[in-house]
Amino acid sequence: MKDSVTGLPETSSNSSDSTMLYIRFPLSLRNAEYLLHERGIDVSHETIRYWWNRFGPMFAFDIRRKRVQQLRAFSKWKWHVDEVFVKVNGKRHYLWRAIDHEGEVLEAIVTRCRNKQAALKFLKNLMKRHGKAETVVTDRFASYRAALRELGATEKQRTGRWLNNRVENSHLPFRRRERAMQRFRRMRRLQKFASVHSSVYNHFNQERSLASRDTFKLTRTAALSEWRQLGAA
Repeated sequence: MKDSVTGLPETSSNSSDSTMLYIRFPLSLRNAEYLLHERGIDVSHETIRYWWNRFGPMFAFDIRRKRVQQLRAFSKWKWHVDEVFVKVNGKRHYLWRAIDHEGEVLEAIVTRCRNKQAALKFLKNLMKRHGKAETVVTDRFASYRAALRELGATEKQRTGRWLNNRVENSHLPFRRRERAMQRFRRMRRLQKFASVHSSVYNHFNQERSLASRDTFKLTRTAALSEWRQLGAA
């Protein structure tokens, strides 16, 4: 079946490969177009934009659905939570992100404000999807303590000067993508991209420094094979 806009098969390797390149790496749409051209795939940057908007959320949903049960069972003992500001059409918004102790991105939510209500909304969504952690590591921002107090989980909070370095470093891949995209123009577009990017990052994040070269090559090949199966579904 061919798409009415692109004229190419909707579930071909072309669409899945272009979506992976654009989301996974800090590339602009035109950079992705040039890389695909070198592979013999002649598509415009607008086609890549269409493909990632159409297929990105679908792939992310399938990845998240398969991983949530595993995360609830094995990776919920410590969460690292932090927020970063993101400019949307020149106005400051806040991207709240949570990762587990292994670096898996658990949740990403965009809000206009940085207060107790926003922190409470974020933590409720996080707990609804992933259960409850034994420890929640945050910075000393007062809204976290206020939100955890309302949730009856104040004793689980841990703060410290360097305790939250893991989540601070996990912001870097998103920041690189943000610069490549020249920021965002709509809050809804930011939320969509942050959710898709976190799922794709989880899928291809192999913790290379913790594994041997042979193990890394096997897990990398398996991740790429699973991704192509999603595109062929």
